[in-house]
Amino acid sequence: MRYQFYTADVFTDRMFGGNPLAVFPDGRGLDAQRMQAIAREFNLSETVFVFPPQKPEHTRSLRIFTPMTELPFAGHPTIGTAHILASMGAFPLDSEVTRIVFEEGVGPVEVSIRVKDGRPVFCQLSAAMLPEYGPTPPAPELIAGALSLQVSDLLLTGRDGPQAVSCGVPFLFVPLRDLDAIRRARLNRAQWETALATFWAPSLYLFTYDTELENSHLHARMFAPALGVDEDPATGGAATALAGYLGPRDATLTGTLRWIVEQGFEMKRPSILEVEVDKIASVITAIRVGGSSVRVSEGVMEIG
Repeated sequence: MRYQFYTADVFTDRMFGGNPLAVFPDGRGLDAQRMQAIAREFNLSETVFVFPPQKPEHTRSLRIFTPMTELPFAGHPTIGTAHILASMGAFPLDSEVTRIVFEEGVGPVEVSIRVKDGRPVFCQLSAAMLPEYGPTPPAPELIAGALSLQVSDLLLTGRDGPQAVSCGVPFLFVPLRDLDAIRRARLNRAQWETALATFWAPSLYLFTYDTELENSHLHARMFAPALGVDEDPATGGAATALAGYLGPRDATLTGTLRWIVEQGFEMKRPSILEVEVDKIASVITAIRVGGSSVRVSEGVMEIG
């Protein structure tokens, strides 16, 4: 059978930036084994297969694959698929903001699509799962070794320090002292295998409050060898969980907090992710992540 696919660059407003994504807008007839093989063929961070929703009040059902495994949720595939379907005319864009709902492994994921001149210009997801906090991370010496860094490169003062958080997919958040440290980080696979491969959150999300762009609040990198992703240029699922790291550390008791995260700069794929978290009486009640996308290509795959 012939299957149409599209690619997009996500969390960017220009081609060849952001995080590439492949989307099959109609995956009917494909089983999990074939979808995994297709994801390996594209070898992007994620490939998405779209299906009719199980509930009529929802928009579509998504299955998301890395080159190695299926994910219950991921941010850049959710954002990018919303942009692709909207740009295809899969549903009407008859107001300044169109709201849709994707069925994903974590549950229904709401997406708001900002529209200008009949075209999608910005998509924002609302996390279906609020933060879950994992066990105590391995010792700083082991984390630093897995990143080819020194312990002195890690930010360990005050309430800072490594922490494992998940909003569907777990990440180990590792704050670093400055841009120099984050630029020098290199995954040491042997030490990662020893210290982190079997940890609750084996994917490493590094960030620093030292940024390249004046308007950014954090500079980030993400390594996920367990998912078949050596480094990811923009990680929406991690940005969602990042709100679970940053939110409790902010003194605001009630209100909306906002951060702009820059990622992918070391990969020559600059990406901008906008993160929001709502708090009521110090409790996180909602998390949103958004960004722009650009449709790049389309094609047909013959699948026997």
